[in-house]
Amino acid sequence: MVHRKSVVELADAKEQGYFSIGRAAEISGVTAKMIRHYESLGLIPKAARTLGDYRVYSQSEIHTLRFIRRARNLGFSMSEIGNLVSLWRNQRRASKEVKRLALAHVAELDSKISELQSMRAALTELADHCHGDSRPDCPILDDLSRGSRTHEGHEHEA
Repeated sequence: MVHRKSVVELADAKEQGYFSIGRAAEISGVTAKMIRHYESLGLIPKAARTLGDYRVYSQSEIHTLRFIRRARNLGFSMSEIGNLVSLWRNQRRASKEVKRLALAHVAELDSKISELQSMRAALTELADHCHGDSRPDCPILDDLSRGSRTHEGHEHEA
C-alpha cells in the first residue's frame, strides 16, 4: 500500500488502487488545478508521490473531492466547505452544527436573490423606457451616467 511518505512507481500505485491526478480529476469531476488548490488549502491531505514525483490519490480522497464539488455547486464558500469537510470527517459531530451552516447559507442565498431581483427590476424598467431604435437618446445610458439611485436604495457615484 502507498503511504504518504513511501514512494513507488506510478504503475505500482495504480495496481494498489491509487489514481493519477488526471484520473482523479476525471472520476471526481474536479479539475487537476482545483485538486492541487484544495490540497494547498488542506481540504484534502497532501498527495502521496511516486518515484517520479507524480501525485496519486486514493478512492477516499476522490470521495472527498466529490463532496467538495457538490458543496461548491451549492455555493458554499471555501471556508464553509472547510467546516463542512471537518464536520463530515468527525463521526461524533452534532448534526445541529451542519444544519446551522446550511441555514446560514440559505439566508445568504436569499439575500443575493433579493439583490438580483432588485437589479433585474431596475434594468427592466430602464429597458421599458428605451425606444431601442436608431435614435441616439437612451434612458439606460442616461441613468447610468447620472449614477441614479437603484431599487436597493444604494447611491452610486457618477
